[in-house]
Amino acid sequence: MTSQLFALCFDANDPHRPARFWAGVLGWETADDPHGGITLLPNDDTGFRIRCLPTEERKTGPNPMHFDLTSASLEEQRRTVARALELGARHIDVGQLPEEEHVVLADPEGNEFCVIEPGNDFLADCGFIGALACDGSQEVGYFWSEALGWPLVWDQDQETAIRSPHGGPKITWGGPPVAPKNGRNRLHFDLAPPADDDQQAEVDRLVSLGATRIDTGRHGAGQVAMADPDGNEFLVLPPRQVRPE
Repeated sequence: MTSQLFALCFDANDPHRPARFWAGVLGWETADDPHGGITLLPNDDTGFRIRCLPTEERKTGPNPMHFDLTSASLEEQRRTVARALELGARHIDVGQLPEEEHVVLADPEGNEFCVIEPGNDFLADCGFIGALACDGSQEVGYFWSEALGWPLVWDQDQETAIRSPHGGPKITWGGPPVAPKNGRNRLHFDLAPPADDDQQAEVDRLVSLGATRIDTGRHGAGQVAMADPDGNEFLVLPPRQVRPE
């Protein structure tokens, strides 16, 4: 048994801003989060929640991961961009070339995301959230494949991608060069231990795969803070936080 990807967490100075934005873009319902933020609940095959959690730290550089949203047509791409702008997004320049057809935007807290043009074969069978695109090494792609039990669906030229056997978005890593890490990531994973295993056993398994235990100074009681082989922080939650009492 392997960990479940329970949530993708966004650290936010005002959690309500990204929560309202992404709920509007994705059409997901929201709920109060027990740690003072807002949780978005998927209504499709995405398979994980989005948690917007409070932080006083300011964004200092590009996030090492971002959503790629898909489009079935140019008109749908234009509608998605227009809806995002109405909800508070803005156009940004991350060095994209004029001939590239995807649109790069940032949400109200500055978190980057792309609206992909139609005809993208790599994301053809994915849902609206086509991928969570990450800056990372081949090693970290292998780590997360083993950690989550998601098979590799791409492994070429040191670029990797994994996807849940149940469908949903791909998680991709672009390979070298990997940008230097600049402080704690504003986006991180929350993992749920397997139902028939305890938290410590899962932490030990993740360490055996190449993770390390760390002290973030702000994780909640019972949560175990860890870092993957590229140094990206994630949490292993206690069972009571992810399953009914």
